[in-house]
Amino acid sequence: MTYRPPVRDMAFALNEIAGLSALAGKGPFADLSPELVDAVMEEGAKLAAEVLAPLNRSGDAEGAKLEKSGATVPSGFAAAYRQWVEGGWGSLAATPDYGGQGLPVSLAVAMQEMWNAACMSFGLCPILSQGAIEALTAHGTEEQKKLYLAKLVSGEWTGTMNLTEPQAGSDLNALKTKAVPQGDGTYRITGTKIYITYGDHDMTDNIVHLVLARLPDAPAGTKGISLFLVPKFLVKPDGSLGARNDAHCIGLEEKLGIHGSPTCVMSFGENTGAIGTLIGEENRGLACMFTMMNNARLLVGTQGVAIAEAAYQHALAYAKERRQGRPLGSTLAPGDMAPIIEHPDIRRMLLTMKSSTAAARAICYATGVAIDTAHAGETAEIRAAAQARADLLTPIAKSFSTDIGCEVASLGVQIHGGMGFIEETGAAQFLRDARILPIYEGTNGIQAIDLVSRKLSLGNGSVAQGFIAEMRETAEAARRSNAKTLSAVGAALDDALDTLDKATAYMLASLKSAPNDSLAGASPYLRLFGTVAGGHFLAQAALKTAESARLALAGFYALNILPGVHGLLGPATAGAETLYALTADELG
Repeated sequence: MTYRPPVRDMAFALNEIAGLSALAGKGPFADLSPELVDAVMEEGAKLAAEVLAPLNRSGDAEGAKLEKSGATVPSGFAAAYRQWVEGGWGSLAATPDYGGQGLPVSLAVAMQEMWNAACMSFGLCPILSQGAIEALTAHGTEEQKKLYLAKLVSGEWTGTMNLTEPQAGSDLNALKTKAVPQGDGTYRITGTKIYITYGDHDMTDNIVHLVLARLPDAPAGTKGISLFLVPKFLVKPDGSLGARNDAHCIGLEEKLGIHGSPTCVMSFGENTGAIGTLIGEENRGLACMFTMMNNARLLVGTQGVAIAEAAYQHALAYAKERRQGRPLGSTLAPGDMAPIIEHPDIRRMLLTMKSSTAAARAICYATGVAIDTAHAGETAEIRAAAQARADLLTPIAKSFSTDIGCEVASLGVQIHGGMGFIEETGAAQFLRDARILPIYEGTNGIQAIDLVSRKLSLGNGSVAQGFIAEMRETAEAARRSNAKTLSAVGAALDDALDTLDKATAYMLASLKSAPNDSLAGASPYLRLFGTVAGGHFLAQAALKTAESARLALAGFYALNILPGVHGLLGPATAGAETLYALTADELG
């Protein structure tokens, strides 16, 4: 079974549900049209299906390796990357000032879904480069932009993000990497970073590391962190490559999944000190890095959608071919067996996979369109409102979608039965690859904390309440429909929104009076919010088309997935008391 991008569903979700079509022909997207979006996606689908998808299983089996010359990627990856660069895929949403095509971020998000569904180990590399482009575009010096941006935009060079250290995971207060000014505008960087995706590889001539480090006189904590650009090879003023920098991969992590992606332990300055230049202001590196991090969080959420889509396609093909048993009331001849797709429980799992994937896709695409509107909206008021919507949706897109990726991949294994537990069927790889997604670029617990402690309070709660009001309008429109299924969808969505209202009111109140109570329920609250948002977008899809398939999918989600939010209200509002009822010793 090979992956085939569902271009029609993706384009509909992007243009009609997320609302990209409303930006077409306006401002910086004056040349954009739904037809152009379709054409770009159709062309990308060929690369994903024909070039990248065949590398998924072989890349997993071969894995990345560390040689004396550095890290190497599996066979076929470098050639595929050259095709990806030649197609101009890295430049889609980048500024035309440095060779970009100036297309919407949301379209680039959709293309990232394709690359990662086809082969997530490959798709990880462009995600990190995209983040580096964002950070340099927003915070880089003119010299840095001149020397590095065009090569990063084209894909000739790749970028990385170096945050984590052995003693410092999510808590960046503990960072120890040092940066000493040399008096000539450069800094000597020394330290060790871990879990660096594509920190070294053999696909490009140069790698641009963005590294968090501390100056000698920096304040303690996150207020004393600066961001530095540290290339693998130094770059001369004319843009040509100079000497090898003292930035080396000294180990590759042995991982549960994504074996084809080199996850590096990076040593900076082990010999002479790695040479870097400051990005942004001294001791303001965290603000620069969050430009990169927020971009990465949306794209990681998109990876959750990608792995879910690939796992669903794989399970669907198996369910159509595998014959086992007979449904009750079957008219098959004695001894004959039916394809397992005829069994109700298999149908339940497949529809759970398909509807959950569609819901997560819509959330991610809507986040991307909000980002585009924040840049291209016609008025300052529209742009500000769109940025607030993007801020609200980003932690939901990252967390909800990556949880869905894991759950859908697990259901894919279940549909395969015992064969799903056997590597040769390929179902297990999706689950192994997916498991990292809720962890990196800020764990899903951190996303939940961000949603509750920072995003709900935007505009004194008006941003979240505004989105809930929009979802109410969708529910009302569905309820007014003459179609029985759509009316049921509206009723179920309205009921779920009542639960979301209760949980949101609790969060906003407890955040002020008892913050630990709100944080204790943050994760189930985020899941509740994401589930309702998914129902809203699927209902919109059903309202905007007469297609029976979209109506049926919205109906399944409304009657089988949305009711689960009622069970989330209890843990979202239970408070923290029971979490601390046992001491650490009593926990064992």
